[in-house]
Amino acid sequence: MNERVVNRTVDVAVIGGGIIGLGIAWAVAHSGRTVVVIDPDPAGGATYAAAGMLAAVSELHYQEEVLLELMLASSALYPAFIESLGPEHHLTGYQRTHTMTVGADSADRQALADLRGVQLANGLAVDPLTIRAARVLEPLLSPHVSGAFMVEQDHQVDPRRLAERIQLALATLAKSRRWGHDALIRVNAMGLLHDDSADASSRVTGVALADGGTVSAAEVVVANGLAAAMLNGLPERLTMPLRPVYGDILRLRVPAHLRPLLTCTLRGLVHGVPVYLVPRSDGTVVIGATQREDGSTAVSAGGVYQLLRDAQVLLPAVRELELIEVTARARPGTPDNAPLLGRVSRTGRETPGSDIPGLIIATGFFRHGVLLTPVAAHYCLQLIEGSADQRWERFRPHRFSATRPSASVSLQGVVSS
Repeated sequence: MNERVVNRTVDVAVIGGGIIGLGIAWAVAHSGRTVVVIDPDPAGGATYAAAGMLAAVSELHYQEEVLLELMLASSALYPAFIESLGPEHHLTGYQRTHTMTVGADSADRQALADLRGVQLANGLAVDPLTIRAARVLEPLLSPHVSGAFMVEQDHQVDPRRLAERIQLALATLAKSRRWGHDALIRVNAMGLLHDDSADASSRVTGVALADGGTVSAAEVVVANGLAAAMLNGLPERLTMPLRPVYGDILRLRVPAHLRPLLTCTLRGLVHGVPVYLVPRSDGTVVIGATQREDGSTAVSAGGVYQLLRDAQVLLPAVRELELIEVTARARPGTPDNAPLLGRVSRTGRETPGSDIPGLIIATGFFRHGVLLTPVAAHYCLQLIEGSADQRWERFRPHRFSATRPSASVSLQGVVSS
């Protein structure tokens, strides 16, 4: 891959090589268009840390029901999205195993039961389990847990492996179709290029790169997470109130005599604090994730302690595992915890002809980035083709522009993916 790019012309330029940007790029390339992903460290940000739970049901939070339809739609798209990556799609770590939610004490059990009421009210299937039945399914589960529920609809994928497969698929496609360029540019994007350089509301025609080069494109997709708000050339009226929400996450190796540690994803509440354990097919398990907005890019010692402590309450065998990695990354949050997804209106109103041509925003996915990748990719391709699903208009990126001041975002420790 070239480290320095001077000038290039493609159908679509995607700024950001996290799982969202890569997924969008793959959908574009798979449709027959030329595409390039601009990112100095592809999949090195939130994607690198993500556990990969495809938890449309168990990730339903109070007062976030507006996201549910989007999450369910993306979950339904996942099998086809994975299969589109070719004969080695199984290497993505996509597994249709179920999810079990458990509570450590009676208050946790009641909280999960209350949430189940909301889930049932939204037509979701969540089945109660006796502790005996839960321990038949997962023998290493603590006998002291207070309540358990089964969610058959929630699955998992390995984000690191998925990102790797998408990059390989893009590289293969670029070579086989003789694009004449790599599918990835490993430099920072500095800003948007416009048809009228003095008017940031004019048609977007490409991307200016940190190495002095440019990429000309009929469409530019801004999908670089927290860094999106710092691009030059964004429309003046566009407010992207992104905030960094940091999370600590652990990876542990399971010794042979304890395998399989789990056969499903385990999500729990321990004295009101959430924790999850995601088993991988390679004999490791992911434990996460704390949620903090303290601005610190470092791994929190308190966070690591909390995760190990709470995981052991639910699964005592965790104390016998080998701790092999601790990671902290920032996820891009928005005021309503929903993504900024779609075209941008010059006026802030959804009126015919008001959208800025050539510009699509896809950021702010917070804790749902991996889950929402297929629907984000599908919707962005629809926007490019001019036949977008009207259901997702509610996530338009300028929805905060008329009412909220722009939040300041520090890029210390933030990578574009």
